[in-house]
This record gives sequence, structure tokens and C-alpha cells, in this order.
Amino acid sequence: MYVSHLSLLDFRSYASADLELEPGVNAFVGRNGRGKTNLVEAIGYVATLGSHRVATDAPLVRSGAERAVIRTRIVRGDRASTIELEITQGKANRARINRGQPVRARDVLGVLRTVLFAPEDLALVKGDPDGRRRFMDQLLVLMMPRVSAVLSDYDRVLRQRSALLKSARSTRRSGGSSRSESSAAAELATLDVWDARLAELGAEILSLRVQLVNALRPAVAAAYEQVSDADGDAEIAYRSSLPALSADNPPELSTASGDNFSDVGRLRDLLLEALVEARPQELERGVSLVGPHRDDLVLTLGGLPAKGYASHGESWSFALALRLASFRLLGGDPQNSADSPAFWDPDLGTDADPVLILDDVFAELDVRRRERLADLVLPARQVLVTAAVPEDIPSALDGVRFHVEPGTVTRD
Repeated sequence: MYVSHLSLLDFRSYASADLELEPGVNAFVGRNGRGKTNLVEAIGYVATLGSHRVATDAPLVRSGAERAVIRTRIVRGDRASTIELEITQGKANRARINRGQPVRARDVLGVLRTVLFAPEDLALVKGDPDGRRRFMDQLLVLMMPRVSAVLSDYDRVLRQRSALLKSARSTRRSGGSSRSESSAAAELATLDVWDARLAELGAEILSLRVQLVNALRPAVAAAYEQVSDADGDAEIAYRSSLPALSADNPPELSTASGDNFSDVGRLRDLLLEALVEARPQELERGVSLVGPHRDDLVLTLGGLPAKGYASHGESWSFALALRLASFRLLGGDPQNSADSPAFWDPDLGTDADPVLILDDVFAELDVRRRERLADLVLPARQVLVTAAVPEDIPSALDGVRFHVEPGTVTRD
């Protein structure tokens, strides 16, 4: 799989841009602030419907414009597909596949898959759990696009349930009148409905995440050893907010076998039990305390938490290992295909190894890690690199070069 053409209209700093890309290495070189990252950000957006730099779509639309348009041509085997995404401020985004009728934006998920390395990846190791949850969920969507709808539904239910908890807390505190007692009873009855829906969706997310972590674990360990020259053993594990699966009950989490988490019905029952137990605290605090939104991906190095104990170089190696493991799991390493999770969509595995994007990564690495990373990503079908200084790009990554100036891109 590779991107053969990229066209932009009013995206970020570009009033327009049109460029042909090649298989292999494509490097975008130019001083900082010239628009290099905007180009690879657009390609990443087609794959994930999100930016690795901002949480909302508004900054993606060029100042003064009403909408931005990204068009890409994606080659997979002997087939080519054209994807067009329209990002409109204040409205739902629209998409077209092969110039057909408009469809929902999420209908294009799975056509292009990317794995993006960026300076922001350091937050996977040093940052808060929400970044690591997002890492798992984005990888799940790349592997199985239908998960996007499950995650969206869960977020919607979580918002509704949290709003109801806040309302119930206010009602309880006002107390005293028959009207407030009636309102409280109605809110608790409604809360039961949201609990059931949260448990149903949350159980599916929990099961998929744990299976994903199980599949990633050996690939992360191997990638860390390759990037860092074995500066310690890198391990990952899933930490659940469910009391029955917490660190105080290690047998299930330590083995974390697929069998323990493939029974979604059992996980749903555990979530419902935990919600009942946590309800007094939730009503007091007005927040949802149990569910996948409270979970974490635990990273350890040499038996110690990577966050707080790993050096800067070790943290970078761990972040790179997470991305390299993702690439291998998505099909970049055929030797690992037998270890793919049971939920893997086999249709996505044919000629669908992801496009690798390295956004200003080499400037953050020492020479040894640069060379090791270059050797590891070179076999990819397509590698997109951004760099402010040409010398930052390892010589092994020789290929097509583009020179980037404000609003313009020229091929060297």
C-alpha cells in the first residue's frame, strides 16, 4: 500500500497543493514552520480521521476559508482508490470514494492505513493515560474499522451518563421536597438504562484492547531491543478499572490470555457489578468512575514503570518500539502475521502494509538510534519523512526529495 497522489485545498497553510508521491522513501525538507508536517498530517488524517497535533478539526481549515479538502490516491496491489475528505467548520465532515456519492467520513476508514512517528509520541511514555488509551483505540480502528462506531457510541453514552450523574447529584443536594424525591427516583431509573448500555459497549472495548495488548507484547519487546540495543526489557500490560481485574487480583491480568477476555458477556456482567458498587461514589462526585475510559496501558522497563524511571533516550526508544510494533502487527512484518489477534480482519491484511510516516523524528534522536530506526523502517512499501535539516535524514533513507517553502512544494 502507498499514497501516489496528494491534493490539498485550504488545508492548514496551503491554499492549494498538488504532488505525486512514489513508493519507497519520500522526504519533505524545509525549515521549521514551512508546512512540512501539514502534508503528512493530511495523509494521516485520511487514515484515522484525526490529527496527531490537535484534538479538533477547526485548526485544519486555512484561516479565512470555510472548508478544507484532502484528496488522495491510494494504491494497493494492482488497484487504486481515490479518497476525498471535506472538512467543514461547524458541520459534519463528508467523504467520497472514487468520486462517488457523499458518504459518512468514517466510511473511508480502512482504505488507507498509516503508522505515524512524531515528537508527540514521547507523551505515550511520559504523559497521562488518555494518550495511551487513544493509542490503543486508534490501532484497533486501523485493524478493524467498525470499532470506530463502538468507540463513538461509548463516548456518547459516557457523556450522557456523566451529565445524568451531575444532575442527580444536584437533585440529591437540593433534597427535601416530594418533587425532588420524584426527580431523584426518575434519574436513578434512567441511570440503570445508561449503566446497561455502558457495560455492553465497555465490555467489547475492554475485550478488544486486552487482545490487542497481548498481540503487541512480543512485538514491543523485540522492537525495543532492536532500537535500543537491549537497554533493558520493555513490557506492556493492560490495567483495568474493574476491581475484579485490578492489580489486587493478578491471576487474570498477569496471564491476560485471550480466553479470559474473549467472553464479552462475562465482562459486561463484571462491569455492571462494578457500576452498582461504585454508584454511591459516582453520585457523590458526579463522574463515571468505572469503564474503559479509566483504564491504562502500563509500560515497564526492567521491571520499573517507564514513566518516571526511564531516561530521555530510553523513553524515546520505548515510544519508537510501540510504533514499530504497531507497524508489524498491521502487516508490515509477514513473519508476525500468524500472531495476529483473532479479531483481525483478513481482508485488510492483503497488500495492506501501512504507510510509515516519520514526522521530524530524526532530529530528536542520537546518531545510533537514527541509524537503527532507518534500518528498521526501510523495508516498508512507503516511508514519508519530514526534516528541517537534510543531514538529519540517515543515508539509508535515500529516495525522492521535496523542498517545502510556505505554501509551495517542489520536487528536487
